[in-house]
Amino acid sequence: MSEVDQDTPPVGEEIHLPGPSFLPVACAAGITLMVIGTTINWFLSIIGLILFVVTTAMWIRDTRRDISELPEEHHH
Repeated sequence: MSEVDQDTPPVGEEIHLPGPSFLPVACAAGITLMVIGTTINWFLSIIGLILFVVTTAMWIRDTRRDISELPEEHHH
């Protein structure tokens, strides 16, 4: 048997992929607003910070929910 055959997962094992989400884009937009706001207007920085904090919290919440829904053998 070759090394490639030994490293492949069993046939019935499922691979978990997260669903599509707008949160990474919204988080990046918040960071962008924060950076642009430092040169243009501090008000933009505040809006960007609020957007960044809210989307990061939502992203963490969704990730924790996805991890808790995995089968028990996937938890370390």
